[in-house]
Amino acid sequence: MQTPPRSGWATGRFDAWLFDLDNTLYHHSCDLFAQMDERMQAFICETLAIDQTEARALQKGYYESHGTTLRGLMDHHGVDPHRFTEFVHAIDVTPVPASPALDTALSRLPGRKIVFTNGSARHAENVMARLGVAHHFEAVFDIAAANFVPKPAVESYRRVVQRFGLAPRRTLMLDDAARNLVPAAALGMTTVWVRTELPHGREGSDGDHVHHVADDLAVWLDHAMGVSGNP
Repeated sequence: MQTPPRSGWATGRFDAWLFDLDNTLYHHSCDLFAQMDERMQAFICETLAIDQTEARALQKGYYESHGTTLRGLMDHHGVDPHRFTEFVHAIDVTPVPASPALDTALSRLPGRKIVFTNGSARHAENVMARLGVAHHFEAVFDIAAANFVPKPAVESYRRVVQRFGLAPRRTLMLDDAARNLVPAAALGMTTVWVRTELPHGREGSDGDHVHHVADDLAVWLDHAMGVSGNP
């Protein structure tokens, strides 16, 4: 496992921290994606008048080819993205527990903190409220802010950099999907892969675009600030 080179390594080094949301700010065992997965299939079935088997094949195919199912539905079926996100993210977020440890760790980080997600701002706000960490974040840069161009398209990274006036070499990005760190590293950001056992997250995790790895986000952040021992 990769860790910061020394305790206190992050102090003053970064002006901004970009956090992915799902399976990054909370552990993937909460499995909110199972709910979203089900609602995506229901949306596709109803919107395109197809059965569940066809809907699932379309959903997974568009995720692989377009970065998100939504982008594929927009490009090939003219789906209203706002209607899609409102429907898909109307889920129960109670499986996400409050995280006092993450709250404390975030409070120690110097610099700006921004959520950078392929989900919606509403979903991010609901999740952060459950975690008890919303007050640490300056903004949520969601899929709508990215003009519905999802990570890992480099266009979205350039857009978030421009929107907030970020200096990539003084920005650290954390994401559970290792492939989403490729453009971040190419732009000069330091990257942290938040380790997951989910196949989509592990894809590309052995590449040199992954600079550090975290198993427990709060512990890793504390270590980076010189608060605790090795995670």
